[in-house]
Amino acid sequence: MATKCLAPSSRSLTHSVRNIRRIPQEQRRTFLPNPFGSGPQTLTASRTLDYSHETIFDVISDVSSYSTFIPYCQSSTVTKSSKPDPETKKSYPEEASLTIGFDSAVAEKFHSRIYTIPGTSIEALSGAAESSLPASKTSHHNPRPDITSDPTRSKSVLTHLSTLWTLKPFRYKPPPESAKEPGTQHMNHKETSDLPGQDRTDVSLKIEYQFANPVYGAMSAAAAPKVAEKMIEAFERRVKEVVASRGGGGERGKVGGSNSVAESR
Repeated sequence: MATKCLAPSSRSLTHSVRNIRRIPQEQRRTFLPNPFGSGPQTLTASRTLDYSHETIFDVISDVSSYSTFIPYCQSSTVTKSSKPDPETKKSYPEEASLTIGFDSAVAEKFHSRIYTIPGTSIEALSGAAESSLPASKTSHHNPRPDITSDPTRSKSVLTHLSTLWTLKPFRYKPPPESAKEPGTQHMNHKETSDLPGQDRTDVSLKIEYQFANPVYGAMSAAAAPKVAEKMIEAFERRVKEVVASRGGGGERGKVGGSNSVAESR
């Protein structure tokens, strides 16, 4: 009798089953990259500068001066140079060592392999990173040694580090003073002035990195997107200083640009 009172009737059980509604699973999206995921992370930034690509290239390829203007760069030394380029007849940095840190107690030394396409691209590699530049354009650089004799392939805090600068020059013709919007070049693209064209350069920076310890990647996730932006700002200031020291019109400043910060696996 007690058992019958506790057990539900077949009719009530059927009614209960019919009233059960399926609850759809909640779909979740991640808006930030997984710092524990495999593969390098990527950061990018870009600027349009009112200077020739030759001037900007000279500043970026002057690796030995990095410690004078890049934040937290304590030392920068070129340890090996390339063969003379067939066209420019100049040699360029091929290997370098940089010390990055806050003080002598917290610092890390990196060895980098450098590839250049004069006036166009500069690429620095450490760890497992490999060059993305066409070999036909970097023939003035010596073959990269294998891992047993190449200090730039050694892994430290970062197992993968790649920095690529790309420069795209163009000529800008300013609008006349009579233009409706003299300060807005895109609204006056059909109007020209008697002034000569000006050298301008689209500058883009791409950084790929991967920490040996995923915990470091998680700890740096918030600050990492700012790195590319800070670097390109430092080089922009350096270009202005160099031009001013040469008597090239002083600080003409940044004329425009787009800042893109992307981080992906």
